[in-house]
Amino acid sequence: MSAITSDLALLLTGALLLLTVAAGSLSSRFGLPALFGFVTLGMLAGVDGPGGIAFDDFGLTQLVGTVCLVFILFSGGMDTAWKDVRRVATPALVLATFGVMVTSAIVAGAAVWLLGFAPSQGFLLGAVIASTDAAAVFAVLRASGLDLHGDVPALIEVESGSNDPMAIFLVGAAILFLADPQASPLALVPSFAVQMTLGALVGAGCGWLLPVILKRLPYRYGGLAFVIGVALVLVAYGAAQAVGGNGFLAAYVAGLVAGNRAFAAKHIVTTFQDALAWLAQVVMFLTLGLLVTPSNFGAVLWPGLAITLILMFVARPLSVFLCLLPFRRYDWRAKIFVSWAGLRGAVPIVLATFPMVAGVEGAFAIFNIVFFVVLLSSVIQGPTIGWVAGRLGVAKDTGSATRAPVN
Repeated sequence: MSAITSDLALLLTGALLLLTVAAGSLSSRFGLPALFGFVTLGMLAGVDGPGGIAFDDFGLTQLVGTVCLVFILFSGGMDTAWKDVRRVATPALVLATFGVMVTSAIVAGAAVWLLGFAPSQGFLLGAVIASTDAAAVFAVLRASGLDLHGDVPALIEVESGSNDPMAIFLVGAAILFLADPQASPLALVPSFAVQMTLGALVGAGCGWLLPVILKRLPYRYGGLAFVIGVALVLVAYGAAQAVGGNGFLAAYVAGLVAGNRAFAAKHIVTTFQDALAWLAQVVMFLTLGLLVTPSNFGAVLWPGLAITLILMFVARPLSVFLCLLPFRRYDWRAKIFVSWAGLRGAVPIVLATFPMVAGVEGAFAIFNIVFFVVLLSSVIQGPTIGWVAGRLGVAKDTGSATRAPVN
């Protein structure tokens, strides 16, 4: 019986993955991001859907989400050209740090004022939802075929790949303050600096090491190059976390350094990492879809809609305009487009599992609100990015930009 159960489990897993990919492709035909199809199928397979799979393990979901995000960030780093990073490093880092803080503060204020949240709970919600999602932004920009003017696409991609550490830090700080209201915010500043510095150093070291290993060892041209690539990603994250650094930043920096070096197996490693990143997206969104209970959305419909509108039309634009104010090469059209391209995806949902695992009061409502906000963000912002680019004139070929599908 156990063998039959195992075989059936493998069959169902394979079928579910194939159906998830099909759902993502189908959603793209209607101009929706693929993540919408992935999550939708997960919800259909879940407890409220015809699949009836009862899954409520937030700890396992957090683990799956963390592993998947590490590979997504590494792949995003490998696909980012260093020449683009150098041009936009300063404004991107300002957006990835101060921009996240401004967005978090505005959302927190809205949660306290509109939803009646306690200040600590509002801060937690703002921190969870503040960062843009690298996977969603990378997928939309590349699949939409937008040919944007100047440094705008590089700015969006570098920001989305580097703002997760700040959001993770803020979420950790919020949970700490909820557990210990007497904790001092100023005491966390040195901790943040140490996390970012160590994460960047460990990531740079692992990214430099990958080509060295592939060059010196005899199996650099074989399939084991894939194994080495996976191992270095995990080492980058784990080593950074072990020494007190930020593992997500380490994964992104490792991909950035490795992707901008020349080595013999680079093409096959890059191709494999891209495929692995897509698999990670499928698994992550499918798991998140299984976790959520759509019947609970009724209780968070109006709160979720209010936070979505505040986020898209107030918090994100205000943070972008403030952070890019010193950088005169970005005019108001570019700033509006950067604001609109700040999609939310799996990162906020994964971060929303942290307070659930920590047993924070009100964490379940926060999780449902965040999930609702992410769905609305993907439905509203994803399909309209090409249209917005055309209307603002930030695309070189506005005609093709408005017709391009979003995957």
